Amino acid sequence: MTWILIHRWSYRRCQGPSTWPLIGAAIEQLNNYHRMHDWIAGYLSESTTMTVPMPFTTYTYTADPANVEHILKTNFTNYPKGELSRSYMHVLLGDGIFNADGERWKKQRKTASFEFASKNLKDLSTTVFRNYAIKLSTILSQVSQERSRSVDMQDLFMRMTLDSICKVGFGVEIGTLSPELPDNDFARAFDMANMIVTQRFIDPLWKLKKLLGVGSEAILTKSIKVIDEFTYNVIHKRKTEMKVHASKPREKIQHDILSRFIELGDDPEGSDFNNEKSLRDVVLNFVIAGRDTTATTLSWFIYMLITQPKIEEKLNAELKAFEEKRAKEEKITLDSVDMQSFKTRLLQFASLLDYDSLGRLPYLHASITETLRLYPAVPQDPKGILEDDVLPDGTRVKAGGMVTYVPYSMGRMTYNWGSNASCFQPERWLGEVGHVLQNVSPYKFTAFQAGPRMCLGKDSAYLQMKMTLAILCRFFHFRLEPCHPPVHYRMMTILSMEQGLNVLVSTRHS
Repeated sequence: MTWILIHRWSYRRCQGPSTWPLIGAAIEQLNNYHRMHDWIAGYLSESTTMTVPMPFTTYTYTADPANVEHILKTNFTNYPKGELSRSYMHVLLGDGIFNADGERWKKQRKTASFEFASKNLKDLSTTVFRNYAIKLSTILSQVSQERSRSVDMQDLFMRMTLDSICKVGFGVEIGTLSPELPDNDFARAFDMANMIVTQRFIDPLWKLKKLLGVGSEAILTKSIKVIDEFTYNVIHKRKTEMKVHASKPREKIQHDILSRFIELGDDPEGSDFNNEKSLRDVVLNFVIAGRDTTATTLSWFIYMLITQPKIEEKLNAELKAFEEKRAKEEKITLDSVDMQSFKTRLLQFASLLDYDSLGRLPYLHASITETLRLYPAVPQDPKGILEDDVLPDGTRVKAGGMVTYVPYSMGRMTYNWGSNASCFQPERWLGEVGHVLQNVSPYKFTAFQAGPRMCLGKDSAYLQMKMTLAILCRFFHFRLEPCHPPVHYRMMTILSMEQGLNVLVSTRHS
């Protein structure tokens, strides 16, 4: 008892959560696990950085852009993913790009960056993203005819982005966005595994559960089996297709990210990727990047439109003006929607959307960016600490601990964004003339990381989101389902919605 009293007395003036001997802040953190991001944001609104002792390590959380730049750029080598974080995520992400450090990370990034920079991938992505946005629109059009029928937009977006990344990234068609919306065991298992590995960060007993094969770790093992079965099937299918193409040299081969890594495995310098386990890690890392992050952002965007009707009106006005101008350029006569079939007019509009023309929708771009500011797809990004260091704000961090910059908190801090930080305001990204996008430091707006680990898929993500939302916002109106539970995030590495986003859909005819 005396020991506990001394400990509590010594921490009486420290900012941050209540701590106790041996268990640190575990009790308060566990009590707030369901609202962890807001719990952290509450403390970071009082101080730009906070330290949270836990049973086996110490977490340092920061929302200070200067600290973020120090971690992600200035002293980058001192803050790898770290063995602790890697151990939590390894069962799901293995040695893939988001869970790797050192030379293995460099090789993967080099290969992926080459592919993302290619014109072929950009052209393929534009076509694929347009086609899947049209498929989604067809489903929504059918739903709109049944006025009392609701649909989960988060589920539809997850299906669309999974199909998209499998087509663009791995060259395979899996059909989860088919009109009948088939059950998706892989997606369900992937989400479950994501939740469980996230819990490991605050669960000191996870290794014991794994050893005994009980509780959440038993569920994780079953989920990983489903995930691996799907992933290895994708790899086998792509390898088979590549062999068929190789026997027909005159056929044009579609190069995708997975194909690049398969070819790299055949090269002596790419020996790290000459086994299917390594390719499995590549696939799953790009699934979480291409599926989850984009789908959750699209979901939060639709939710913002539902709660902000004035912004929906401004966005629709921009899209209508864009349609009229592009139609004149292409010498297309636009009749009213009522005078044509709804689908014909939607296809006509979709044909006007390409990589370059989407850049002429600044309010749409600003609205997506504002969504990412308040609802970043990756709400926290933990790093290991190799050597003792002092952050720019004076916080001392020790080797072996972890430091986490918190995009979710950063977007809500008045010291970063002013007194209206908590407001959804796309105009903050536009200049005085209303159409020039403002540049903001990536160490302040951290939705796509920054420094050497800056997200390679940023342009691809914006392309898919703008393509999809331009079509959806031009032709559909969304309302939250009556009696919908409060929209809240689920505790995962990705900021998905806990109860989905069930909406009623109606079509626009003007």
